[in-house]
Amino acid sequence: MKKTLIAHSPDADDIFMYYAIKFGWVDMDGVTFENIAEDIQTLNEKALSSSYEIVAISFALYPHIRDNYALLRTAVSFGEGYGPKIIKRKGVTLKRNFKVALSGKETTNAMLFRIAYPDARVTYMNFLEIEQAVLDGVVDAGVLIHESILTYGNELEVEREMWDIWQELAGDELPLPLGGMAIIRSIPLNKAITYEETLTKAVRVAREHKEKLSQMLLERDLVRIDAKTLEKYLELYANDDSISLSEIQYRAINKLFELGYKHGLYDAPIKAEDFTIPTDYKELRNS
Repeated sequence: MKKTLIAHSPDADDIFMYYAIKFGWVDMDGVTFENIAEDIQTLNEKALSSSYEIVAISFALYPHIRDNYALLRTAVSFGEGYGPKIIKRKGVTLKRNFKVALSGKETTNAMLFRIAYPDARVTYMNFLEIEQAVLDGVVDAGVLIHESILTYGNELEVEREMWDIWQELAGDELPLPLGGMAIIRSIPLNKAITYEETLTKAVRVAREHKEKLSQMLLERDLVRIDAKTLEKYLELYANDDSISLSEIQYRAINKLFELGYKHGLYDAPIKAEDFTIPTDYKELRNS
C-alpha cells in the first residue's frame, strides 16, 4: 500500500472536507492516506519547496508553483459576500501607514491587502496570534481569517471587509477565491486523476453526511469552535460549492491571477483551466 500524505490547514472547513477519508468513509485502492494540519502560510511555504504531494494552498500562491503542481478542482473555499476581515480596536482611527498583521505573505488576503493599502506597514504572524496582537497594541490592525471572522472579541471592530476590497479590485461580482488544493506533477497522470476523484468524493460525502460528521469532529475535539459556530462556518467555506470548481469560480480565480500579474506579483498571465488535471486522459487511455 502506498502512503500518501495530504497536508491541510487546522481550520474547520479543511478538517471537515478531509475527514470522510480519515474516518474510512472514502478510500482509494492501493493507497493509505495520512494527514498533517499546518497553518496556511506554512502550507504555502511547503508548496514552494515541493515538500508535499497533495497540499492545501492559498489561490494567490498558485502562479508561483504552477510548474511543480497542478490545481485540483475540489476542496475549494470561496467567499460570497463575506471573507477575511480587517479588524482594529474599537474607536481607533488608522493612519495611512498603520501597522497590520497578516497571516502570511502568499495568502490571498495578503495579496489583496497589499494592493489596497500600499502604505501600510505589514508584519506576518500565525493566524491564531493576530487577534491578540491587535488587542495588545503590537499592531494597529490585523486581518482575521478562518473561524476567527466569527469569534473575535467585543473589544474589536471591523475596519473593512476583504470582500469589499475584492469587489472593488475585481470590478465584478465574483466570489472571492481563498483556498484550494494542489497535487504535485511527479505523480503519474492516471493516478493523479484518481486522487482527484477520491478527494472530490470525500467532500461530497462530507456534505451528504454533514450533521453526523460535524458531531464526530466536535466529540473528538478536532475543531476549535462550538456546534453552532461550526454549522455557520461550514456553510461559508465547506458548502456545496466546495465540491468542484464551477465556471464562475474559474472566472474568479482568473481575475485574481490577472490582478496579481497587473500589479507585478506574477511573472506571467495564466488561466486556471490550463493548470488543472486533464481528466479526459483517462477516457482516451482506455479507449
